[in-house]
Amino acid sequence: MRVLGVDPGLTRCGLGVVDGGGAGRRATLVDVGVARTPADEDVAIRLRDISLEIESWLDRHRPDAVAVERVFSQANVRTVMGTAQVGAVAIVLAARRGLPVALYTPSEVKAAVTGSGRADKSQVTFMITKLLDLAAPPRPADAADALALALCHVWRGPALARVRAAAAGVNAARAGAAPRPAGGPA
Repeated sequence: MRVLGVDPGLTRCGLGVVDGGGAGRRATLVDVGVARTPADEDVAIRLRDISLEIESWLDRHRPDAVAVERVFSQANVRTVMGTAQVGAVAIVLAARRGLPVALYTPSEVKAAVTGSGRADKSQVTFMITKLLDLAAPPRPADAADALALALCHVWRGPALARVRAAAAGVNAARAGAAPRPAGGPA
């Protein structure tokens, strides 16, 4: 499975592509980088430029899935808005190509790659360097975070897909089942 990880941000959007075969299997780095936009540029132009960069990565690497960091509450509303907007751009670009998209919280990603949902950025970078057998840590941290997202999905995505498929089957069975009489046994 090839996964594009996207660590959304308006100034720095981390992008990382990893190949892997699921939990417990060795994953390999395909590419890593950061899409940058100037803070003094108009938001519409910045989103356009980031979308063009993500499109280029999708064209070049042809991932099987895209993993995006789920926006979480921060003290700085402006930062949250930019992060959410870039995340939405990545989701729409993947959806247009029919690619599955997974959203992971920062603590889910940290737990997947370090074993602790409370790990700091240096611990995540250290583990990504070791897990992908890199000669040097990816810089800046946004690049390492994008690889962590991709790796998280490589390891957790297949299990999540099976759970969703099972839930869909249960829901479909319930929808096709005869309704129970009111007040009857459950």
